[in-house]
Amino acid sequence: MYTRQPDLKKALFSCKKPIILLSHEPDIYPDVPENVCLTLAGHMHGGQVRLPFIGALIVPSPMGPKYAQGYFEEKGRKMIVSSGLGTSLLPLRFNTIPEIVIIEFE
Repeated sequence: MYTRQPDLKKALFSCKKPIILLSHEPDIYPDVPENVCLTLAGHMHGGQVRLPFIGALIVPSPMGPKYAQGYFEEKGRKMIVSSGLGTSLLPLRFNTIPEIVIIEFE
């Protein structure tokens, strides 16, 4: 997504299930094909600064805070967006708990 020219078909051409897609940004999620079992992303820092009743103030995404952090399931596809540990632009986090996500597969 950083280059604004992602080619998921080319990236996933020779992949066999189960497919776990690692993407720096979650903005690619609406275009992820159904054969991808799980998409893992970050980049949003959980919104970094969240105000009560308002939510995330700064989310570097054209989709706004929709995929800022959390677990998402749409049309049979699953995605986890971690708020991570760091910051961007300002060295500040407010009301966004840093996290390391541990995923156990069975």
